Amino acid sequence: QVMSDREKYKRAVKGDIAYNMMRMWQGAVGVAPGDGLVSPAYVVARPFSATESRYFAYLFRTNAYMNEVDGYSRGIVKDRNRLYWQDFKRMPSCVPPYEEQKAIANYLDSNAIKIRRFIRNRRRLIEVLNEQKQAIIHLAVTHGIDQNVRLKPSIIEWLGEVPEHWGFGRIKTEMTNLNTLRIPLSSTERGKMSLRKYDYYGASGVIDKVDDYLFDDELLLIAEDGANLVLRNLPLAIIARGKFWVNNHAHILKPRGGLLEYFAMLLECIDYSPWISGAAQPKLTQNRLMAIRIPVLSVSEQKTIVSWINEHTSELNNSIDTANREIDLIREYRNRLIADVVTGKLDVRHLSPDLIEQIDELEDLNEDMDIEDQQADEELEALPDMDDSEGE
Repeated sequence: QVMSDREKYKRAVKGDIAYNMMRMWQGAVGVAPGDGLVSPAYVVARPFSATESRYFAYLFRTNAYMNEVDGYSRGIVKDRNRLYWQDFKRMPSCVPPYEEQKAIANYLDSNAIKIRRFIRNRRRLIEVLNEQKQAIIHLAVTHGIDQNVRLKPSIIEWLGEVPEHWGFGRIKTEMTNLNTLRIPLSSTERGKMSLRKYDYYGASGVIDKVDDYLFDDELLLIAEDGANLVLRNLPLAIIARGKFWVNNHAHILKPRGGLLEYFAMLLECIDYSPWISGAAQPKLTQNRLMAIRIPVLSVSEQKTIVSWINEHTSELNNSIDTANREIDLIREYRNRLIADVVTGKLDVRHLSPDLIEQIDELEDLNEDMDIEDQQADEELEALPDMDDSEGE
C-alpha cells in the first residue's frame, strides 16, 4: 500500500495490542510482533507494566468477548460497527496475576503451533487431492474417456488433440450470457436486510445472504474480475441452483443445450490468462469470455464423461471432505480450549513457564496462520464506504 500520508499512520512497538475499529467484532486484534507503523484503521493500546499482551490478545478473540464488543460498538449495521478507544477501554476483562497471564499465553502459544501445523498438513493433503481430482477431470473433458478413439489436432490452442468426432465452437455458440440481469448490492444495503434467506454470489461464490432473489434456475457463474482469475486458489466456474442473487462480479451463463455439470468442469479447466486484461485488477470481459473456443460434443457423451468423472473422483472427494471436517473439528477444539484457559476454567499454572521455549518452530505461528485469520487481516484495511463497485 502506498504510504503517501504517513502522518495518518500510527506507531506501534513490539508488545503493543492493536485492533481494527471496524473489524473488532470479527476478532481482528493481535500483538505487534515488532516496531513499525499501523494503518489508521487500527487502535494501538500499550499495556501497563507486568501485563502479558499475548494473554489479552487471546482473551479479546473469544466468542464471549466478541458478544461484549457488539454491545460497546457503534454503527447502523453490525458489519459497519466501530469500536472506539473510549468504549473499548471501558469493557470489563479478566485480569489474572502476571505470572498466570504468562503461563496461559505460553500454554496457548504452544498449542497454537501444534494446531496450526496440523491444519497446514491437512491443507497440503487437500491441495494434493484436489490436484489429482483436477487432473482426472481435465483429461476426461478435453480428450474423452475412450483411450482407443482416433484423435485429431484441434483448432484450439489450449486444448491439444481431441477425439476425431468432436466439433468446435465458442462459449457464445453453446451458452447464453445473462449478465444484463445481475444487480450489485452494497454491503450497507445487505446489512439492512433481515430475512437473509437467499445466497448472494460474487466472483468467488456465495459471499452473503439477502432478502430476495434475481434467479430461480440452474446457471453457471464465472468470475469476471479479481486475483483468483490468475491465482486460481478458488474455483472459477460455479454452479448456482435454486433461488439466488448475483452481483456484477460474476458472469452468468446458461447452456443452450447440454449438461451444466459438463460445462462447469470444462470451463474450470481453461487457462484464461490469454483473455485476461489488467495487471492491478485482473478482468475477464464478457466479450472475451464468450469468444473463447471450446470443444462441442453430444449431450449423451457429456453425460457419460460426467458419470465417469464422478465415479473416479468419489474416493478423492470423500478424503477431501474428511480432511475439511478434521480442520473444522480442530478449530472448534482450539476455540473451546482458549475460552476455557483464559477464563480460568482450565488451570495451567502447574505447567512449566518455559513451555513455549520447548517448541523449536515458533515461526509457525506466522507462517501457518489460519485461513480465517488471513481473511480478517486482509479486511483490516477495508474502508467504511466500500461497496460492490470495488470488487467482491
